[in-house]
Amino acid sequence: MWSRQRGGLRPLRCGVEQLRCRRREREAALRKARREQQLVSKRLLRDEALEEAEEGCVAMIFGEAEIQQFLRLAQRGTEEKEREGALVSLRRGLQRPETQQTFIRLEGSIRTLVGLLTSNQALLQLEAARCLHELSHSEQSAVVEACLPATSYLLTYLSGHSSDFISPHLTVLEALGYALSQLLQAKEAPEKIIPSVLGSTLPQHMLQLLQPGPKLNLGVAVEFAWCLHYIICSQVNNALLITQGALSTLGLLLLDLAGAVQRTEDAGLELLACPVLRCLSNLLTEAAAEAVGGQLQLRDERVVAALFILLQFLLQKQPSLLPEGLWLLNNLTANSPSFCTSLLSLDLIEPLLHLLSVSNVVSVLVLTVLCNVAEKGPAYCQRLWPGPLLSSLLDTLAFSDTEVVGQSLELLQLLFLYQPGAAQAFLQQSGLQALQRHEEVAQLQDRVHALQQTALHG
Repeated sequence: MWSRQRGGLRPLRCGVEQLRCRRREREAALRKARREQQLVSKRLLRDEALEEAEEGCVAMIFGEAEIQQFLRLAQRGTEEKEREGALVSLRRGLQRPETQQTFIRLEGSIRTLVGLLTSNQALLQLEAARCLHELSHSEQSAVVEACLPATSYLLTYLSGHSSDFISPHLTVLEALGYALSQLLQAKEAPEKIIPSVLGSTLPQHMLQLLQPGPKLNLGVAVEFAWCLHYIICSQVNNALLITQGALSTLGLLLLDLAGAVQRTEDAGLELLACPVLRCLSNLLTEAAAEAVGGQLQLRDERVVAALFILLQFLLQKQPSLLPEGLWLLNNLTANSPSFCTSLLSLDLIEPLLHLLSVSNVVSVLVLTVLCNVAEKGPAYCQRLWPGPLLSSLLDTLAFSDTEVVGQSLELLQLLFLYQPGAAQAFLQQSGLQALQRHEEVAQLQDRVHALQQTALHG
């Protein structure tokens, strides 16, 4: 990125573009790593009240005969309580790996469970869904693979049951959403499951379940937001999701979440915020997002304001999720002068700088967003410059993390190029001394030397 010229190091005229390319390459690698990491997210969501009621009940290991008896009773029992009780016993047994292995060896066992979802008895549906829930959460790959053939049945069921659910049905839907989210993480999912999902009406139904409004159910929305996230991570056909309105639906949900965290102290909103932020962030990196005016669909200032409300909420409630919001902010500002303008016009630079002390990961993302703004040119740097920016950058130069320092150097280089007086102010505040501690760091020394030369000689 930096090239030697006579008499020392200085940035090339195309340094801004090279800075941008380097950052985009690094972000592409990080996004790939994030997608792979995010595809492993086992979340067992057993009902706490149910667990308390069953406290003291030991999950038993069942053999073939007992499992077959439970399935027969569930299908043909004469009393509703008898049928439900058979599935309750089976569900408890399926918490044991030995019972899971026996269950999947029985021909038609998974199909029987899925068939019970069509029952007109809500509690029977719920227990069948909970049995699938236990199987889909299994740590044994053979058990999860045995669930794969059930995907088509799940799709048929879910595609026909997408709206106007009464309370027990919402619980069933939540459990099924969870089971589907686990199947979508299977290694075979991109070839065997996700194409079938995208070829069905289920994506439209998922987006309907994520529409903000009085019918939005938090538990159901969380599960299907995770389903959508795993589909997007697979990159099988994100263009289709974008054309079906995923960006606008998720953008509206983001606005609704920001309003909700201001109105209520109810726990759980961060559980929905996480997959929604990930979905939006990943979709914005798709070429199809630009083709359909994805950023226009997200309504600039409202989205930026909502995102900062959520960042403050996460800072208090779940700081580990801050990177999710900052990744979205990075992807919004990377190629959009209008989103950068929104950051400046809403006076959000200083709140952003306050996040620099949270962690190294957060610091790198904050500095990357600021680079996105600075690279838009002199007018943007002029508006960035007043206030605490320089003192904050001098603080980050004291960090030992090379990623944080490297990003700080890139931001300073942009400021020196575009903002008259920035280099002089840097020198006056002992900037050269701050750089000296990094002169011998292999990953940084060329950039440190180049910045020193720019500060001294322009």
